[in-house]
Amino acid sequence: MLEHGGGLRRAAEQFAIPPAEWLDLSTGINPHAWSAEKSLPKECWMRLPEEEDGLEEAARLYYQCEELLPLAGTQQAISLLPRLLPAPRTVAVLSPTYGEHAHCWAMAGHYVQQVSLPELLATIERFAVVIVVNPNNPTGTVLPIAQLLEWRQRLHEQGGWLLVDEAFMDVTPAASLAPYSSLPGLIVLRSVGKFFALAGARCGFVLAEGSLLAALRLLAGPWCVSGPSRWMVSQALRDQHWITQQRQLLPQASHKLATLLQHCQLPASGGTALFQWVPTPMAALYWHMLAQQGVLVRHFSQWSALRFALPGTEQNHMRLEKTLQQIHEHLSPFSACQESPHVTP
Repeated sequence: MLEHGGGLRRAAEQFAIPPAEWLDLSTGINPHAWSAEKSLPKECWMRLPEEEDGLEEAARLYYQCEELLPLAGTQQAISLLPRLLPAPRTVAVLSPTYGEHAHCWAMAGHYVQQVSLPELLATIERFAVVIVVNPNNPTGTVLPIAQLLEWRQRLHEQGGWLLVDEAFMDVTPAASLAPYSSLPGLIVLRSVGKFFALAGARCGFVLAEGSLLAALRLLAGPWCVSGPSRWMVSQALRDQHWITQQRQLLPQASHKLATLLQHCQLPASGGTALFQWVPTPMAALYWHMLAQQGVLVRHFSQWSALRFALPGTEQNHMRLEKTLQQIHEHLSPFSACQESPHVTP
């Protein structure tokens, strides 16, 4: 099992700080979670989930696509999609990125290569499947639609797939490939865990042509998403007022976070409306010193970088700023020039 954001209880035990006293900035989830105005109907608990409940209709309207399949989070799709192709196939994962893609394709017996953008541009014909996270997690890089559609065409001509994970796309829908997802050879993943902050609902969507969705449906089996989750997600996708409000507020909050990090000598080199990406040779040391003060961020040891999610409130923003300033003042010019000690989060 790969490590992911979160792990608050583990950190609380490691640093002897009660969970309630932490500022958790490790997950990239919207701190202003969507919440239902209506009460959950009791029938959602009493009946098996039914496809005629309006979820698919709400999702097609929200994503502006023709066909989709709800699953138990996009993680279920990431786990199942490699099983639709006979192994071994040669798979490129544009990296650095979310680790589950490479992990799941390798576990299914495929040959996986994690490649940079220049490497992919030069060698795309070598691959049967290309996987892109767009906007990328954790760097925030966004690839243009025209570039992705060109890759889709080239891969389709040789019987391949372009798989695009758009878990952080909700704030910038104009950059989404969802309207093109019926094109053969293109698969788009969408999540309600980040923007809507419904990670616990375990609901995500695969957008693709009908034949691929039919094969994936057979593999997934019935009732992938619970009745209560289907109801909640359907309500969220239809809440246009909340969606519009968040698309205005989140970029402002992310810019404020980037400014804070710059002021505290941790300039971000990328990010999205929900997080900022900070490569630094002292990433492990900063992670440890932040955790000692009850602030949990995501540490990427393989790239010596940190990912900061949005603080959410002004009080949390001020706490993060104060903590980072104290750390910066504590570190001497000498220690800042040294290689940071290895600290395992």
